[in-house]
Amino acid sequence: MNLERSERIEIPVLPLRDVVVYPHMVIPLFVGREKSIQCLDAAMDNNKQVLLVAQKQAETDEPKVSDLFEVGTVATILQLLKLPDGTVKVLVEGQQRAKIHQFNEGEFFSAEAEYLLTPELDDKEQEVVVRSAINQFEGFIKLNKKIPPEVLTSLNGIDEAARLADTIAAHMPLKLADKQQVLEILDVAERLEFLMGQMESEIDLLQVEKRIRTRVKKQMEKSQREYYLNEQMKAIQKELGEMDDAPDEFEVLQQKIEASKMPKEAREKTEQELQKLKMMSPMSAEATVVRSYIDWMVSVPWTKRSKVKKDLAKAEEILNADHYGLKRVKERILEYLAVQTRINKLKGPILCLVGPPGVGKTSLGRSIAAATGRKYVRMALGGVRDEAEIRGHRRTYIGSL
Repeated sequence: MNLERSERIEIPVLPLRDVVVYPHMVIPLFVGREKSIQCLDAAMDNNKQVLLVAQKQAETDEPKVSDLFEVGTVATILQLLKLPDGTVKVLVEGQQRAKIHQFNEGEFFSAEAEYLLTPELDDKEQEVVVRSAINQFEGFIKLNKKIPPEVLTSLNGIDEAARLADTIAAHMPLKLADKQQVLEILDVAERLEFLMGQMESEIDLLQVEKRIRTRVKKQMEKSQREYYLNEQMKAIQKELGEMDDAPDEFEVLQQKIEASKMPKEAREKTEQELQKLKMMSPMSAEATVVRSYIDWMVSVPWTKRSKVKKDLAKAEEILNADHYGLKRVKERILEYLAVQTRINKLKGPILCLVGPPGVGKTSLGRSIAAATGRKYVRMALGGVRDEAEIRGHRRTYIGSL
């Protein structure tokens, strides 16, 4: 399709950051750069006409010719107001697309440009694309609450396909490159086709967001309902006198913490977790983890100690009575016990018995406990492959520190 082009014009150029203005679009702009203010002053003397061109990078404070797109929109300045801080608020209305052929740099940007004429569609084709675009945009508005419904009413009054495409693009959350692409597409059918593809992608994203919001809302409502019912149950039990004599759960935990006689650092941490538990919903997963942590802390025998026997002869007798052979192993155990006898606080190695099943590792441990008068505790760790299961990996996820 051949596109007609008009004669060239000389016009001031106003660079815009992260904004693309379309024909028939009315928008306020705040201008603060010195060059841009001089451009507006020149435009007021040029029949209030200015060419609005977007910058390729919004972060560029002093744009050069290479930083600007070649296609922009010729706009009319409707109102210009100079603010006390030196910036200028200007209200502009887009008129027509234009392509820059030659930039002129001076006190401000100006350019030699020509209007880009949009080819007209036949009536039947225009009716089809307009109807399809409006129907799809209606579905987009229903999901996107940021766009007021009045926009759809105004679209229904637009019969011209080119103007409809520009109006839809102005209300779409497009990236700068996509906004500029819409401006540069002159074929109206192709422009609307591009916008309908963008709307389809946005509708898919909004539907996913809606499903996520719905699930989150249901979960919150369920948690709030359970919490409300639990509070009601407590209130009813209190009215019936069932809970009058029962001590408060948090008071019981506080008493257990005090009775455990744990070290200062451990007590401070446990009381901190108790305060956290008081502010949580009892039905939350994190509350269960915190409660288990506190119960474990108060169950540790912080001050309970066994009286260790230091009779090496008796220990040797017990080892020989319980086990035949294993001479080197028993000698190593007796060496270990001898060092314990001489030193009250042992900082040496921990005994580790390694061997296949059935060689006597467990029974040796039982004999050591009997020889030293300590309580024998057996913890089976068969099948454990991750040390986090022993350390408590739940603290790493829900209720993490």
